[in-house]
Amino acid sequence: LLGAVRYLGGPIDSWEGFREWVVEHWERVRRVVETRMTQTNEVRRCATLLPVLARLEGPLALVEVGASAGLCLYPDRYRYSYDGGAPVGPQGSPVLLECGTRGRVPVPGRVPEVVWRAGLDLNPLDASDADDVRWLESLVWPGEHRAERVARLRAAASVAAADPPVMVAGNLLEALPELAGRAPSGATLVVFHSAVAAYLSEGERVEWERLVGGLPGHWVSNEDWRVFPGWEGARPVVEGDFTLAVDGRVVGYTGEHGQSLTWR
Repeated sequence: LLGAVRYLGGPIDSWEGFREWVVEHWERVRRVVETRMTQTNEVRRCATLLPVLARLEGPLALVEVGASAGLCLYPDRYRYSYDGGAPVGPQGSPVLLECGTRGRVPVPGRVPEVVWRAGLDLNPLDASDADDVRWLESLVWPGEHRAERVARLRAAASVAAADPPVMVAGNLLEALPELAGRAPSGATLVVFHSAVAAYLSEGERVEWERLVGGLPGHWVSNEDWRVFPGWEGARPVVEGDFTLAVDGRVVGYTGEHGQSLTWR
């Protein structure tokens, strides 16, 4: 509802103005609510995934589950600065992702080689579609960091639009095997997701863990610790951090928007 009002240009500065506008434009708001889904793309999470991806034997074939518009499928196209250090990544990139670290984070000196990238989502979005990008902008929370998050989103969308990934609509438990099977031979398959598995039921999470664990390559999970609470070291010290794991082994904890990475 809130995203729909923002998408349509409605006021959000006061309850009175918000309520009056929603009542007056309810049919337009209702249509957006019924046709759109909440599917945020926070590209800054790539900064917390990079130290993991850079350690895997490449070249890499990436599959993101819950990909939205696929903006996190381009870890090799962005630049990164950890703790204010010199940026890593292609100099011509319009995207700079800054991340603070704690512990012995294996900050890479280069980005990984990615030869294939694909996204799976119930409702894939198109980074080259202005309305889809505007919808993603509408889902960015208001507050002091909104402007910088929107700027990152727009810059990342320009990268994805210039070289679109494979995007598939489907349920992760049903569509992943076929999509993973498309990865080119000679590349290391990496299936990853952030803030996605929390939407699965407990039974679906068990099925997902079995499914993805049976695929070749690697599985990278960046989720609330309650999603897989049985993993050793699953619960982070900082409340609200996500738990970062590779093939079911916890390696660190991440800020929910990619602002920090603590190594375990």
